[in-house]
Amino acid sequence: MMRKFKKSFVWIFGLLFIILLFHPSIALAAEKGSSESIGATLPFGFCIPFVGMLICIAVCPLIAERWWEKYKPLVVAFWSVMFIVPFAFYAGAGEAAEQILEVIFGDYITFIVLLFGLFCVAGNIYVEGDLVGTPKLNVLLLLIGTLLSSWIGTTGASMVMIRPLLRANKWRHRKVQVVIFFIFLVSNIGGCLTPVGDPPLLMGFINGIDFFWSMRLLPILLLNIVLLLGLFFIIDTIAYRKDLADGAKKPDGSGEKKPLRLSGAHNLFFLIVITGTVILSGMLPKNVPLFAKSIHIYGGVRMQVSAIFEVVVILLAALLSYRLTKSEVRLKNNFTWDAIQEVAVLFIGIFITMIPALLILKAKGSSLGIREPWQFFWITGCLSSFLDNTPTYLVFFTTAVSLGFTDGVKTVMGYIDETVLTAISCGAVFMGAITYIGNAPNFMVRSLAEENGIKMPSFFSYIFWSIGCLIPVFLITMVVFLL
Repeated sequence: MMRKFKKSFVWIFGLLFIILLFHPSIALAAEKGSSESIGATLPFGFCIPFVGMLICIAVCPLIAERWWEKYKPLVVAFWSVMFIVPFAFYAGAGEAAEQILEVIFGDYITFIVLLFGLFCVAGNIYVEGDLVGTPKLNVLLLLIGTLLSSWIGTTGASMVMIRPLLRANKWRHRKVQVVIFFIFLVSNIGGCLTPVGDPPLLMGFINGIDFFWSMRLLPILLLNIVLLLGLFFIIDTIAYRKDLADGAKKPDGSGEKKPLRLSGAHNLFFLIVITGTVILSGMLPKNVPLFAKSIHIYGGVRMQVSAIFEVVVILLAALLSYRLTKSEVRLKNNFTWDAIQEVAVLFIGIFITMIPALLILKAKGSSLGIREPWQFFWITGCLSSFLDNTPTYLVFFTTAVSLGFTDGVKTVMGYIDETVLTAISCGAVFMGAITYIGNAPNFMVRSLAEENGIKMPSFFSYIFWSIGCLIPVFLITMVVFLL
């Protein structure tokens, strides 16, 4: 049955792309593209592989879980080829190769190396002690993780805090809400206070925004924390009482008390090294000529020396962390490489297939008629929920500069109204929580939760959670700060 499903799956979408490729509108667009930018003339049909990737991520685990786990890399390869081949016919093989290599060397390598480094180092830190997953303790752990996100990154904070939270709630029957709100707060919203917290803010810093400007987002962060933790406390308290009523045995704390302490605490140094390296890679090209240079890859594709420096230092930090930490620490953490492997496989496909969406967005973003802060907030946020939030941020950052503000926040491109910049920043950082693919830590946290026996919501079920919990909070945020 699986073989038939696989064959029909390939044939249906293969036929769809043959029709798409030879459709008259595509042929005309290809001729027109020779004199205009590719993004300005690129048909929306080229976004189908990206949509197909999202549908497979959402549906396949529900209808064919074993098949999906076995053939996930092939599915990613299939959708990647379904974009690459028609795009090569449309724009030329050289242009297609240049766009793909630009994504790999300009975005994916530094992206996955950073995630790998933080995942590896955080897996070598074990929080020991008596932690019992009550609603009050869960709120406290979520608050600590949220505040930590801005200083070691959403990925770093997620990887450090998720395992203690999962262990504390191991005795509970109903605990999916704990992981969902962890993704909302620690993996996304908490990263808004510094450029270290989330890559879009780092791009703003590189483009001339003061490092501590984003601290002005603290009132918005506090409002979101209060509303979401209040909602979480209500939901978790109801679930907690049902667990007790169903006979879940809460650890009574009898026996020898275990004080809170860190095993592998030396790895905090490596976390600092990694986050510091990310900041340096953005600053060094401006101040040290060597780091402003780049290595030619192909065509117009180049990789900056600063990016190579970042990759080497992070990999070295991960290697030293792994070598200098006893294997017992990783055993206590139930450490495996599955989560980072899943992210690496899925996101290479996502990065490749979203190329046409980003090309179209870059070419047409300034013509969307967006001027008001609330408009920037929602369009940046909604697109960041499905596309990489860093280029999405940069598109609307550039769009905002083009509006011709004469005062506000000074950048290397010009001035941006402070409320508009606030809207773009919050939209890019906060709304990565709306889907599993909105931010890489989302997927990693989900994978770790499932490794620990928690049945996480499907792709669409998770979106229902985010619509029900996050959208009302974001509407309040808009009314209070952006109108």
